[in-house]
Amino acid sequence: MSDITRHHTTTRMSQIVMHNGTIYLAGQVGTAGASVAQQTQDCLDKIDALLAEAGSDKSRILQAVIWLDDMTDFAEMNEVWDAWVPEGAAPARACGEAKLARPDFTVEIIVTAAA
Repeated sequence: MSDITRHHTTTRMSQIVMHNGTIYLAGQVGTAGASVAQQTQDCLDKIDALLAEAGSDKSRILQAVIWLDDMTDFAEMNEVWDAWVPEGAAPARACGEAKLARPDFTVEIIVTAAA
């Protein structure tokens, strides 16, 4: 049986869960009420920091799931995303529209990465 390591754990969730060389991050949101571009950048900055803490980086992301409050924000989010993803290391990705935890959140990003 492999060990499971959790970081930044509360009664509800962990920000990082590691198991068998795979890193799972909780959904990351940006500054509530900020522009879609700023919220996207905030999410990506948090992902960078959490992956570094787990001993990995964005070049090792296996999959990303992106939730937008409104798909009309797809191009604005993608502009920030495309500038952030390392060339040749784009993960498998899905993007959809969903109501987020609060109405002032417009972007949430969830990633799974290799250690």
